[in-house]
Amino acid sequence: MSNVPVTIESLTAHAVAYPEPHYRGVERYLTFARVEANDGTVGWGEAISQFPESALATKTIVETGFAPLLIGRDPRAVPPLWEALLERVWWYGQEGIAAFAISAVDMALWDLAGRLAGEPVATLLGGDTDRSALAMGSIIFDMEDTDWTLNQFAFMRDAGYRVVKAGWGMRPEALFGQDRHRDVEMVRRLREEVIGDLDLVVDTPGHLGLWDVETAIERCQALAPYGLRWLEQPLPPADLSGHAALRGQSPVQIGTGEDEWNVESYARLVGSGGVDVVQIDPGRALGISGARKVVQLVYAAELEPSFHTWSSALNTAASIHLATLGPQPVCMDFKPHRSPMQHELVTEPWVPSDGYLSVRETPGLGVEVNEAVVAHYELD
Repeated sequence: MSNVPVTIESLTAHAVAYPEPHYRGVERYLTFARVEANDGTVGWGEAISQFPESALATKTIVETGFAPLLIGRDPRAVPPLWEALLERVWWYGQEGIAAFAISAVDMALWDLAGRLAGEPVATLLGGDTDRSALAMGSIIFDMEDTDWTLNQFAFMRDAGYRVVKAGWGMRPEALFGQDRHRDVEMVRRLREEVIGDLDLVVDTPGHLGLWDVETAIERCQALAPYGLRWLEQPLPPADLSGHAALRGQSPVQIGTGEDEWNVESYARLVGSGGVDVVQIDPGRALGISGARKVVQLVYAAELEPSFHTWSSALNTAASIHLATLGPQPVCMDFKPHRSPMQHELVTEPWVPSDGYLSVRETPGLGVEVNEAVVAHYELD
């Protein structure tokens, strides 16, 4: 086999549904891409496709649009393969379902390329493999059960997390952002009774338009005494001028970006002047290749990146490798409790050490996917 050129032999996609313990068992959806070379080496990637119809639509694009394009090509040349995927979707665009499909396939290609080279993906990206990422323990608020929420933060504190985060709410009728007194009291009690001097991030469902700019400014002022590291998505993500007006008067740093898709949309966000912390999801933002370009854009603007990776162990792995590209540790969302897509999916789940996650010396993304688990959760 040594004299045979290495080529892509197969590319398949796998839409999965699983109960998310961090959301009280609510069913969530992902789409995985599996790429295999002709020597039997396999790479895996993920798209955070989120709903059943988008997960299945992503699978269709991967298998009917991308597989014929990539089979027979050298999997080690990831950048030109990524460009070929972008060219393929020229008519229906680099956003939405197409972005999910590109993200999953690109991540799988980087995993495969690292395995073929015998190197971690971070090395192929030119990152500093000694750089670690800060695991930001991230949960959903229960705004109706304060004691439960406080206990969850106590668990994260005791588990050694240095940065802790919560947002939204368990029910649409009880979300952070709907009741000023309840919101401020929750944050006050977290800071004063539970987490001490740990970094705290609060996430609001900004896409619902709960606040206008004036309200957001007032809420940031009310929350400022409790030392938030940043307030996440206080306004609808498309309201760039509103974010700029808010940032100009807010005593709290503003984070947003998880709804963006590609380098162009991130460039508009970064150029708006409305963000301090830019959230990037490699399972959505055109994979590792796209996220790497966004990271470079963010650092060039002297802003802080953060990885939105509240999905599977593959997205976690991709984010850890991308975190090696910067000058200091970067925060990344991390599920603090057992979850099927974090702990069943791979044979060696990620576990923070002293609050950090580090690149593994093993080739590729550093995780081994249990294909039986993928099959168990796969959508019909």
